[in-house]
Amino acid sequence: MRVSSTDPTLYLLDPHDIERDLLPDHIKIHQAHVEATINWAQTYLCQPHVALGREGPVCPYTQPSLDQALFWLTVHPGNNSTLEDVSAVVMKYRDWFLDLEPTTRKEAQYKAILVLFPELAPGRAPSIIDTIQSTLKPEFVANGLMIGQFHPRCEEPALWNHDFRPLRAPVPLLAIRYMVSTDFPFLKKNASWLAAYLQRFGHAVPSRHQAAVREAALGFELEYPDP
Repeated sequence: MRVSSTDPTLYLLDPHDIERDLLPDHIKIHQAHVEATINWAQTYLCQPHVALGREGPVCPYTQPSLDQALFWLTVHPGNNSTLEDVSAVVMKYRDWFLDLEPTTRKEAQYKAILVLFPELAPGRAPSIIDTIQSTLKPEFVANGLMIGQFHPRCEEPALWNHDFRPLRAPVPLLAIRYMVSTDFPFLKKNASWLAAYLQRFGHAVPSRHQAAVREAALGFELEYPDP
């Protein structure tokens, strides 16, 4: 378990903290939610799914994140959390994420923080979690980060099968990670998002995305450097 040196209310759990029963009492009361999220990550995100529409695990970055001990979780209790409450918490962890080692792009690409909101009623999750994700995404992307929304009723469709809902999770949460070169499909519909992507990966666009990236860049009148 790690505690922020600048704000002692902020903490991060490693899955090994659960295995070793190292949680203090005030965090242990949320252990079931943390365990459910870790199990979901291991048995769902790290595995293939017949409805995904492509080969490979649901999230190809989760297993390396777990293997490299860069998969962090934290819990924010409160069933009356407002948009402002949730946004403030996420931004604090965003700031800590940027300072948390490792910080170089190659080493840190598997670093992730999952901020859990287990006491948020399922009926409120879409209006809170989805709204915060869409509101904060422009600022995150501008800084080379991604923010993902997950909850039991998430309606965001899969990229390759619009009938599949891959972002459904047992506990409402928002995930923070670095932008990677394969994130183009999540950024292609907005000029500023695409510009941020090109700034970081314009010379390293995966071959399978190069034609689509070039087309999108031309559509927004953005310069697309030769890969």
